[in-house]
Amino acid sequence: MRALLIMCLLFGLAAPLAGFTQEQAASAEVDEPAAPVEFLSLAAVLIGDGNYQRARNVLARIDAGDEDLDLARYHTLSGLVALNLDELPLAASHFEDAIAAGQEQDVVWLYLAQAYFGQQLYENTLEALDSAGADATRVPSVFMMRAQAHWELQNYQEAWQVLGEGRRIFPDRAGGFARRQVFLLVDQGLYQEAADQGLQFLESGLSSNEDAVAIGNALRETGQYRQAAVILEKARLSAPGNVMLGKVLSHVYLDQGDLLAAADVMRTTALYDPELASDAAELYKRAGWLIQALSLNARVIDQAKKLKQRLSIFLELERFEQAAGMERDLSRVGLLSDEDIRYALAYALFKSGEFERAEAHLQQLSRSDLFRRATELRRAMEQCAESPWMCG
Repeated sequence: MRALLIMCLLFGLAAPLAGFTQEQAASAEVDEPAAPVEFLSLAAVLIGDGNYQRARNVLARIDAGDEDLDLARYHTLSGLVALNLDELPLAASHFEDAIAAGQEQDVVWLYLAQAYFGQQLYENTLEALDSAGADATRVPSVFMMRAQAHWELQNYQEAWQVLGEGRRIFPDRAGGFARRQVFLLVDQGLYQEAADQGLQFLESGLSSNEDAVAIGNALRETGQYRQAAVILEKARLSAPGNVMLGKVLSHVYLDQGDLLAAADVMRTTALYDPELASDAAELYKRAGWLIQALSLNARVIDQAKKLKQRLSIFLELERFEQAAGMERDLSRVGLLSDEDIRYALAYALFKSGEFERAEAHLQQLSRSDLFRRATELRRAMEQCAESPWMCG
Protein backbone atom coordinates (compact mmCIF):
# COMPACT_ATOMS: atom_id res chain seq x y z
CA MET A 1 0.00 0.00 0.00
CA ARG A 2 2.74 2.48 0.92
CA ALA A 3 4.56 1.79 -2.36
CA LEU A 4 1.34 2.60 -4.21
CA LEU A 5 1.01 5.91 -2.41
CA ILE A 6 4.59 6.92 -3.15
CA MET A 7 4.04 6.13 -6.83
CA CYS A 8 1.00 8.35 -6.76
CA LEU A 9 3.09 11.06 -5.17
CA LEU A 10 5.79 10.87 -7.82
CA PHE A 11 3.40 10.86 -10.78
CA GLY A 12 0.79 13.21 -9.34
CA LEU A 13 1.49 15.52 -6.48
CA ALA A 14 5.17 15.86 -7.30
CA ALA A 15 4.50 16.86 -10.89
CA PRO A 16 6.16 20.32 -10.61
CA LEU A 17 9.60 18.67 -10.34
CA ALA A 18 10.67 18.81 -13.96
CA GLY A 19 14.40 19.42 -14.13
CA PHE A 20 14.83 19.27 -10.34
CA THR A 21 17.70 16.78 -10.14
CA GLN A 22 19.12 15.09 -7.06
CA GLU A 23 22.19 17.34 -7.23
CA GLN A 24 20.02 20.44 -7.42
CA ALA A 25 17.86 19.19 -4.55
CA ALA A 26 20.89 18.68 -2.34
CA SER A 27 22.22 22.11 -3.25
CA ALA A 28 18.85 23.77 -2.62
CA GLU A 29 18.59 22.09 0.75
CA VAL A 30 21.83 23.71 1.81
CA ASP A 31 21.35 27.09 0.15
CA GLU A 32 17.81 27.56 1.48
CA PRO A 33 15.66 28.30 -1.61
CA ALA A 34 13.80 31.55 -1.34
CA ALA A 35 10.39 30.60 -2.75
CA PRO A 36 7.98 28.27 -0.88
CA VAL A 37 7.35 26.32 -4.11
CA GLU A 38 11.03 25.37 -4.19
CA PHE A 39 10.85 24.12 -0.61
CA LEU A 40 7.80 22.06 -1.57
CA SER A 41 9.55 20.64 -4.64
CA LEU A 42 12.61 19.76 -2.60
CA ALA A 43 10.46 18.08 0.07
CA ALA A 44 8.70 16.06 -2.65
CA VAL A 45 12.03 14.85 -4.02
CA LEU A 46 13.18 13.81 -0.55
CA ILE A 47 9.89 11.99 0.14
CA GLY A 48 10.15 10.19 -3.19
CA ASP A 49 13.60 8.97 -2.16
CA GLY A 50 12.41 7.88 1.28
CA ASN A 51 14.23 10.65 3.15
CA TYR A 52 11.26 11.53 5.34
CA GLN A 53 13.06 13.21 8.22
CA ARG A 54 15.03 15.43 5.84
CA ALA A 55 11.77 16.27 4.06
CA ARG A 56 10.28 17.24 7.41
CA ASN A 57 13.22 19.53 8.10
CA VAL A 58 12.69 21.26 4.76
CA LEU A 59 8.94 21.67 5.33
CA ALA A 60 9.64 23.11 8.77
CA ARG A 61 11.46 26.01 7.09
CA ILE A 62 8.31 27.06 5.28
CA ASP A 63 6.25 29.94 6.68
CA ALA A 64 2.76 28.43 6.84
CA GLY A 65 1.35 31.96 6.86
CA ASP A 66 2.94 32.91 3.53
CA GLU A 67 0.13 34.05 1.25
CA ASP A 68 1.93 32.52 -1.75
CA LEU A 69 2.10 29.08 -0.14
CA ASP A 70 0.16 26.26 -1.78
CA LEU A 71 -1.47 25.06 1.44
CA ALA A 72 -3.08 22.03 -0.17
CA ARG A 73 0.29 20.74 -1.37
CA TYR A 74 2.07 21.74 1.84
CA HIS A 75 -0.34 19.76 4.02
CA THR A 76 -0.32 16.81 1.60
CA LEU A 77 3.46 16.54 1.71
CA SER A 78 3.49 17.04 5.49
CA GLY A 79 0.90 14.29 5.79
CA LEU A 80 3.00 11.93 3.67
CA VAL A 81 6.00 12.54 5.92
CA ALA A 82 3.93 11.81 9.03
CA LEU A 83 2.32 8.75 7.41
CA ASN A 84 5.66 7.22 6.51
CA LEU A 85 7.02 7.93 9.98
CA ASP A 86 3.95 6.12 11.43
CA GLU A 87 2.64 9.29 13.07
CA LEU A 88 -0.89 8.45 12.02
CA PRO A 89 -2.98 11.04 13.92
CA LEU A 90 -0.72 13.83 12.64
CA ALA A 91 -0.89 12.42 9.12
CA ALA A 92 -4.69 12.33 9.20
CA SER A 93 -4.80 15.91 10.45
CA HIS A 94 -2.58 17.11 7.60
CA PHE A 95 -4.58 15.27 4.95
CA GLU A 96 -7.81 16.70 6.35
CA ASP A 97 -6.26 20.17 6.17
CA ALA A 98 -5.09 19.52 2.61
CA ILE A 99 -8.61 18.60 1.53
CA ALA A 100 -10.04 21.63 3.33
CA ALA A 101 -7.48 23.79 1.50
CA GLY A 102 -8.76 22.59 -1.86
CA GLN A 103 -6.71 19.46 -2.57
CA GLU A 104 -8.69 17.76 -5.33
CA GLN A 105 -6.57 14.72 -6.12
CA ASP A 106 -8.43 11.55 -5.19
CA VAL A 107 -5.24 9.85 -4.03
CA VAL A 108 -5.19 12.10 -0.96
CA TRP A 109 -8.37 10.41 0.22
CA LEU A 110 -6.45 7.13 -0.01
CA TYR A 111 -3.69 8.60 2.14
CA LEU A 112 -6.31 9.68 4.63
CA ALA A 113 -7.96 6.25 4.59
CA GLN A 114 -4.62 4.63 5.37
CA ALA A 115 -4.02 7.00 8.28
CA TYR A 116 -7.48 6.22 9.66
CA PHE A 117 -7.08 2.48 9.10
CA GLY A 118 -3.82 2.39 11.02
CA GLN A 119 -5.63 3.98 13.97
CA GLN A 120 -8.44 1.40 13.74
CA LEU A 121 -10.92 4.13 12.81
CA TYR A 122 -12.74 1.84 10.43
CA GLU A 123 -15.88 3.91 9.80
CA ASN A 124 -13.69 6.89 8.92
CA THR A 125 -11.64 4.62 6.68
CA LEU A 126 -14.69 3.58 4.68
CA GLU A 127 -15.89 7.18 4.36
CA ALA A 128 -12.49 8.25 3.03
CA LEU A 129 -12.41 5.39 0.53
CA ASP A 130 -15.90 6.27 -0.68
CA SER A 131 -14.77 9.87 -1.18
CA ALA A 132 -11.76 8.73 -3.21
CA GLY A 133 -14.05 7.34 -5.89
CA ALA A 134 -14.15 4.07 -7.79
CA ASP A 135 -11.25 4.77 -10.16
CA ALA A 136 -8.75 5.67 -7.43
CA THR A 137 -9.68 2.69 -5.29
CA ARG A 138 -9.58 0.09 -8.06
CA VAL A 139 -6.45 -1.46 -6.56
CA PRO A 140 -6.17 -4.91 -4.88
CA SER A 141 -4.63 -3.56 -1.68
CA VAL A 142 -7.40 -0.98 -1.35
CA PHE A 143 -10.04 -3.67 -1.77
CA MET A 144 -8.33 -5.59 1.03
CA MET A 145 -8.36 -2.50 3.23
CA ARG A 146 -12.05 -1.92 2.57
CA ALA A 147 -12.92 -5.56 3.28
CA GLN A 148 -10.92 -5.54 6.50
CA ALA A 149 -12.60 -2.34 7.66
CA HIS A 150 -16.04 -3.91 7.12
CA TRP A 151 -14.79 -7.06 8.85
CA GLU A 152 -13.62 -5.16 11.93
CA LEU A 153 -17.00 -3.41 12.08
CA GLN A 154 -18.66 -6.85 11.92
CA ASN A 155 -20.22 -5.97 8.59
CA TYR A 156 -19.53 -9.51 7.48
CA GLN A 157 -21.81 -9.53 4.46
CA GLU A 158 -20.22 -6.36 3.10
CA ALA A 159 -16.74 -7.74 3.73
CA TRP A 160 -17.65 -10.94 1.89
CA GLN A 161 -19.00 -8.97 -1.07
CA VAL A 162 -15.88 -6.80 -1.33
CA LEU A 163 -13.64 -9.88 -1.26
CA GLY A 164 -15.77 -11.58 -3.88
CA GLU A 165 -15.63 -8.50 -6.08
CA GLY A 166 -11.87 -8.42 -5.64
CA ARG A 167 -11.64 -12.04 -6.86
CA ARG A 168 -13.64 -11.11 -9.95
CA ILE A 169 -11.88 -7.87 -10.83
CA PHE A 170 -8.33 -9.03 -10.07
CA PRO A 171 -8.08 -12.66 -11.25
CA ASP A 172 -4.31 -12.66 -10.82
CA ARG A 173 -4.81 -11.86 -7.12
CA ALA A 174 -7.87 -14.07 -6.63
CA GLY A 175 -6.01 -16.40 -4.30
CA GLY A 176 -5.46 -13.71 -1.69
CA PHE A 177 -9.12 -12.71 -1.71
CA ALA A 178 -10.28 -16.33 -1.53
CA ARG A 179 -8.00 -16.99 1.43
CA ARG A 180 -9.43 -13.98 3.28
CA GLN A 181 -12.95 -15.27 2.61
CA VAL A 182 -12.08 -18.53 4.34
CA PHE A 183 -10.67 -16.65 7.33
CA LEU A 184 -13.84 -14.54 7.43
CA LEU A 185 -15.93 -17.71 7.74
CA VAL A 186 -13.66 -18.98 10.52
CA ASP A 187 -14.01 -15.68 12.35
CA GLN A 188 -17.80 -16.00 12.21
CA GLY A 189 -17.66 -19.53 13.58
CA LEU A 190 -18.86 -21.07 10.31
CA TYR A 191 -16.25 -23.79 10.49
CA GLN A 192 -17.75 -26.37 8.15
CA GLU A 193 -18.34 -23.72 5.50
CA ALA A 194 -14.78 -22.52 6.02
CA ALA A 195 -13.48 -26.05 5.52
CA ASP A 196 -15.61 -26.50 2.40
CA GLN A 197 -14.46 -23.17 0.98
CA GLY A 198 -10.89 -24.03 1.91
CA LEU A 199 -11.04 -27.31 -0.01
CA GLN A 200 -12.52 -25.55 -3.04
CA PHE A 201 -9.76 -22.99 -2.79
CA LEU A 202 -7.08 -25.69 -2.67
CA GLU A 203 -8.60 -27.41 -5.71
CA SER A 204 -8.93 -24.16 -7.68
CA GLY A 205 -5.26 -23.94 -8.55
CA LEU A 206 -5.08 -20.48 -7.00
CA SER A 207 -3.69 -21.59 -3.65
CA SER A 208 -0.22 -22.35 -2.36
CA ASN A 209 1.04 -24.64 0.35
CA GLU A 210 1.34 -21.58 2.57
CA ASP A 211 -2.38 -20.97 2.07
CA ALA A 212 -3.17 -24.50 3.23
CA VAL A 213 -0.98 -24.03 6.30
CA ALA A 214 -2.63 -20.71 7.12
CA ILE A 215 -6.16 -22.09 6.74
CA GLY A 216 -5.33 -25.27 8.62
CA ASN A 217 -3.80 -23.28 11.45
CA ALA A 218 -6.80 -20.95 11.61
CA LEU A 219 -9.14 -23.93 12.03
CA ARG A 220 -6.80 -25.59 14.50
CA GLU A 221 -6.59 -22.49 16.70
CA THR A 222 -10.39 -22.48 16.98
CA GLY A 223 -10.45 -26.15 17.97
CA GLN A 224 -11.79 -27.41 14.66
CA TYR A 225 -9.29 -30.23 14.40
CA ARG A 226 -11.21 -32.50 12.06
CA GLN A 227 -11.71 -29.78 9.46
CA ALA A 228 -8.09 -28.66 9.83
CA ALA A 229 -6.86 -32.21 9.28
CA VAL A 230 -8.97 -32.57 6.12
CA ILE A 231 -7.50 -29.37 4.67
CA LEU A 232 -3.91 -30.28 5.54
CA GLU A 233 -4.16 -33.90 4.43
CA LYS A 234 -5.55 -32.74 1.09
CA ALA A 235 -2.63 -30.37 0.62
CA ARG A 236 -0.08 -33.04 1.55
CA LEU A 237 -1.28 -35.30 -1.24
CA SER A 238 0.20 -32.88 -3.76
CA ALA A 239 3.14 -31.76 -1.61
CA PRO A 240 4.27 -34.71 0.56
CA GLY A 241 7.66 -33.11 1.10
CA ASN A 242 6.37 -29.81 2.46
CA VAL A 243 7.77 -29.69 5.98
CA MET A 244 5.49 -26.98 7.34
CA LEU A 245 2.38 -28.86 6.21
CA GLY A 246 3.61 -31.95 8.00
CA LYS A 247 4.47 -30.12 11.20
CA VAL A 248 1.10 -28.38 11.42
CA LEU A 249 -0.81 -31.57 10.61
CA SER A 250 1.14 -33.45 13.27
CA HIS A 251 0.20 -30.78 15.81
CA VAL A 252 -3.44 -31.03 14.76
CA TYR A 253 -3.44 -34.76 15.58
CA LEU A 254 -1.54 -34.10 18.78
CA ASP A 255 -4.15 -31.52 19.83
CA GLN A 256 -6.78 -34.23 19.37
CA GLY A 257 -4.81 -36.62 21.56
CA ASP A 258 -4.03 -38.96 18.66
CA LEU A 259 -0.37 -39.45 19.51
CA LEU A 260 0.24 -42.28 17.05
CA ALA A 261 -1.15 -40.34 14.08
CA ALA A 262 0.90 -37.32 15.12
CA ALA A 263 4.01 -39.50 15.35
CA ASP A 264 3.43 -41.11 11.95
CA VAL A 265 3.08 -37.71 10.26
CA MET A 266 6.16 -36.34 12.02
CA ARG A 267 8.16 -39.43 11.03
CA THR A 268 7.44 -39.00 7.32
CA THR A 269 8.09 -35.27 7.62
CA ALA A 270 11.46 -35.99 9.23
CA LEU A 271 12.51 -37.69 5.98
CA TYR A 272 12.64 -34.19 4.47
CA ASP A 273 13.89 -32.41 7.58
CA PRO A 274 16.20 -34.59 9.72
CA GLU A 275 15.99 -32.05 12.54
CA LEU A 276 12.49 -33.38 13.25
CA ALA A 277 13.64 -36.94 13.98
CA SER A 278 13.82 -36.23 17.72
CA ASP A 279 10.27 -34.84 17.70
CA ALA A 280 9.00 -37.93 15.91
CA ALA A 281 10.84 -40.20 18.34
CA GLU A 282 9.37 -38.31 21.31
CA LEU A 283 5.86 -38.68 19.95
CA TYR A 284 6.32 -42.42 19.48
CA LYS A 285 7.68 -42.66 23.02
CA ARG A 286 4.65 -40.83 24.38
CA ALA A 287 2.40 -43.13 22.34
CA GLY A 288 4.10 -46.17 23.90
CA TRP A 289 5.80 -47.31 20.69
CA LEU A 290 9.22 -47.46 22.31
CA ILE A 291 11.06 -49.59 19.74
CA GLN A 292 9.98 -47.24 16.97
CA ALA A 293 11.08 -44.33 19.14
CA LEU A 294 14.49 -45.92 19.67
CA SER A 295 14.87 -46.54 15.94
CA LEU A 296 14.13 -42.90 15.13
CA ASN A 297 16.41 -41.71 17.92
CA ALA A 298 19.34 -43.20 15.98
CA ARG A 299 18.69 -40.58 13.28
CA VAL A 300 18.86 -37.59 15.63
CA ILE A 301 21.72 -35.28 14.67
CA ASP A 302 22.10 -33.23 17.84
CA GLN A 303 24.19 -35.47 20.11
CA ALA A 304 23.04 -33.97 23.42
CA LYS A 305 19.38 -34.21 22.42
CA LYS A 306 19.94 -37.72 21.06
CA LEU A 307 21.61 -39.06 24.22
CA LYS A 308 19.10 -37.46 26.57
CA GLN A 309 16.21 -38.96 24.65
CA ARG A 310 17.90 -42.36 24.34
CA LEU A 311 18.44 -42.51 28.10
CA SER A 312 14.75 -41.90 28.73
CA ILE A 313 13.76 -44.55 26.16
CA PHE A 314 16.09 -47.14 27.71
CA LEU A 315 14.57 -46.43 31.11
CA GLU A 316 11.05 -46.79 29.69
CA LEU A 317 12.09 -50.13 28.14
CA GLU A 318 13.71 -51.14 31.44
CA ARG A 319 16.99 -51.68 29.63
CA PHE A 320 18.89 -50.49 32.68
CA GLU A 321 22.29 -51.88 31.77
CA GLN A 322 22.21 -50.11 28.41
CA ALA A 323 21.17 -46.90 30.16
CA ALA A 324 23.97 -47.30 32.72
CA GLY A 325 26.42 -47.89 29.88
CA MET A 326 25.75 -44.35 28.60
CA GLU A 327 27.63 -42.77 31.51
CA ARG A 328 30.73 -41.86 29.52
CA ASP A 329 28.78 -40.44 26.56
CA LEU A 330 26.53 -38.38 28.85
CA SER A 331 29.57 -36.93 30.56
CA ARG A 332 31.29 -36.24 27.23
CA VAL A 333 28.51 -33.97 25.96
CA GLY A 334 28.05 -32.24 29.32
CA LEU A 335 24.61 -33.65 30.11
CA LEU A 336 25.51 -34.66 33.66
CA SER A 337 25.35 -31.00 34.66
CA ASP A 338 21.57 -31.51 34.35
CA GLU A 339 20.60 -33.00 37.73
CA ASP A 340 17.56 -34.76 36.28
CA ILE A 341 19.88 -36.60 33.87
CA ARG A 342 22.32 -37.40 36.65
CA TYR A 343 19.55 -38.84 38.84
CA ALA A 344 18.22 -40.91 35.92
CA LEU A 345 21.69 -42.33 35.36
CA ALA A 346 22.06 -43.07 39.09
CA TYR A 347 18.74 -44.92 38.99
CA ALA A 348 19.89 -46.97 35.98
CA LEU A 349 23.13 -47.80 37.80
CA PHE A 350 21.14 -48.84 40.88
CA LYS A 351 18.90 -51.12 38.81
CA SER A 352 22.04 -52.61 37.24
CA GLY A 353 23.49 -53.38 40.68
CA GLU A 354 26.21 -50.70 40.40
CA PHE A 355 25.53 -49.25 43.86
CA GLU A 356 28.86 -47.47 44.38
CA ARG A 357 28.71 -45.75 40.99
CA ALA A 358 25.09 -44.82 41.68
CA GLU A 359 26.06 -43.32 45.04
CA ALA A 360 28.82 -41.27 43.42
CA HIS A 361 26.21 -39.53 41.28
CA LEU A 362 23.65 -39.18 44.09
CA GLN A 363 26.22 -37.29 46.17
CA GLN A 364 26.37 -34.55 43.54
CA LEU A 365 22.65 -33.77 43.63
CA SER A 366 21.67 -30.54 45.34
CA ARG A 367 18.11 -29.86 44.23
CA SER A 368 15.69 -30.39 47.11
CA ASP A 369 13.22 -32.62 45.25
CA LEU A 370 15.99 -34.81 43.85
CA PHE A 371 17.74 -34.87 47.22
CA ARG A 372 14.63 -36.50 48.72
CA ARG A 373 14.44 -39.02 45.89
CA ALA A 374 18.16 -39.74 46.33
CA THR A 375 17.53 -40.53 50.00
CA GLU A 376 14.83 -43.02 49.03
CA LEU A 377 17.15 -44.57 46.45
CA ARG A 378 19.92 -44.97 49.05
CA ARG A 379 17.44 -46.71 51.35
CA ALA A 380 16.55 -49.08 48.53
CA MET A 381 20.23 -49.79 47.89
CA GLU A 382 20.77 -50.57 51.59
CA GLN A 383 17.88 -53.03 51.52
CA CYS A 384 19.30 -54.67 48.41
CA ALA A 385 22.73 -54.94 50.05
CA GLU A 386 21.21 -56.54 53.16
CA SER A 387 18.76 -58.79 51.29
CA PRO A 388 19.97 -59.34 47.71
CA TRP A 389 17.12 -61.75 47.05
CA MET A 390 14.69 -58.80 47.30
CA CYS A 391 16.30 -57.05 44.33
CA GLY A 392 16.79 -59.93 41.97
